[in-house]
Amino acid sequence: MERVKRLLAERKRIAVLTGAGISAESGVPTFRGAGGLWRNYRPEEIACMEAFLRDPVLVWEWYLERKKGIAAVAPNAAHHLLARLETERGDFTLITQNVDGLHGRAGSRSILELHGNIWITRCLACERQARDESLVYPELPPKCPCGGTVRPHIVWFGEMLDPDILQASWAAAEGCDLFLVIGTSALVYPAASLPRVALEAGASVVEINPEPTPFSEAATVSLRMKAVEFAEAMQ
Repeated sequence: MERVKRLLAERKRIAVLTGAGISAESGVPTFRGAGGLWRNYRPEEIACMEAFLRDPVLVWEWYLERKKGIAAVAPNAAHHLLARLETERGDFTLITQNVDGLHGRAGSRSILELHGNIWITRCLACERQARDESLVYPELPPKCPCGGTVRPHIVWFGEMLDPDILQASWAAAEGCDLFLVIGTSALVYPAASLPRVALEAGASVVEINPEPTPFSEAATVSLRMKAVEFAEAMQ
């Protein structure tokens, strides 16, 4: 921890990658956490365009369950630590694999959401994006003002990441001198490539995760800690 504190004090350009582990500590339900009905489905059977075209009502009911679960929890100390670091440092980029919006609720502003955001919708017809915190709709699937069908603005299985967001994430990894990896298994690509991109560009890379990952041996420092435990140790 002392070495990490020194790195944070010395380095000027910081980038961070967060994964499901940071939100799990807030109590964000997992894919399979929303009631018995959903135990009959694998996530990849619902979170895909094929499922949406086949049964959009079912897909929206699943996402509404997820939204309700997320709405019931709050950002934790690790989310707030990252928001504070952004305020203190001029050159700070937060990259997240999470779609729950907790980083924004904690006060982070420079956020690259690789997999989208559950609180944003997108029209299939006109591509209009809109902030939408509704937990109840008069009809499912919801409709856009243009009359088109609306979907959650989330990268589904089989879909490509937004190329602009991915390019910005790559640039942040290449341009930082300290890269933090918090609460991610380092198994989901292309996000899992970012710590190695930073390392190869000359940055120090600090991994915070309770379990070892495929990246642990390569990291400059690898701490076997949960995200909140790390945030509390940084106080």
